[in-house]
Amino acid sequence: MKLVIISGLSGSGKTVALHTLEDEGFYCVDNLPLGLLPSFVQQILDNQIQIYDEIAVGIDARSGVNDLRRYSEIINTVKNTGVELETIFFQTDINTLIKRFSDTRRRHPLAKKGIPLAEAIDIERNLLAPITIEADLCLDTTHTNIHQLRSLLKERVLLRTEKQLSILFQSFGFKHSVPTDSDFVFDVRCLPNPHWEPALRALTGQDPEVIEFLHDQDDVIDMLNHIRNFMEHWIPKFADQNRYYLTVSIGCTGGQHRSVYITEQLCKYFQGKASNVSLRHREME
Repeated sequence: MKLVIISGLSGSGKTVALHTLEDEGFYCVDNLPLGLLPSFVQQILDNQIQIYDEIAVGIDARSGVNDLRRYSEIINTVKNTGVELETIFFQTDINTLIKRFSDTRRRHPLAKKGIPLAEAIDIERNLLAPITIEADLCLDTTHTNIHQLRSLLKERVLLRTEKQLSILFQSFGFKHSVPTDSDFVFDVRCLPNPHWEPALRALTGQDPEVIEFLHDQDDVIDMLNHIRNFMEHWIPKFADQNRYYLTVSIGCTGGQHRSVYITEQLCKYFQGKASNVSLRHREME
């Protein structure tokens, strides 16, 4: 049986994730108290007829500080039953969360007794810290809408070959913030910038003219080779540690030219060597 734990900050996309998994055939339970998780799993396993072999459980800060502090212990108890377990944690920039709660007019589950929203989010982040540390995959949804999140989950979680490392190469722009869900971040702002070429400014790293411009730059080729060789050495080390997910982020100033080109080239190269390699251009979405 496969068990996926969905956790994260309120407003970061947990409900969307559970609905997405439910649509794909998972048996989903939201807001299950963490302390009840071992009993819940055992009850499922004790059923003579297994109706579902894929289950997703939503765990949030309302489980309470005592159980959340015991998260590692509780998870190990579940793993000892032989269940294949992975944890996905959703996080979002605090300003984006405040805007989302304002737009939807929903009340934060910890915002009571006059606690300001920003303080409630900070309390929640601290309560969920033990889950963040143990998570197999952390997803930053600051720049992600509902449709993008659904696609990302399907690509990274549902289409992942069992027990194989899922690798995501993503481009981004530093002026829009660094993705906090990255395992590796490479800064390519030192490379020649097509933005300063009037004919290339409106194009992207996927356009032939920009590709030709960057391909003719020795520094670009050196940077690409260095990142490729680095990742080629370290990816197997992560796979040997039974990691499920690896995120490699390539950043330039705006996330339109250099980072897109480098990310495209890396993805093409590693797709020829492994399955479960995917691509995302954050700013172009």
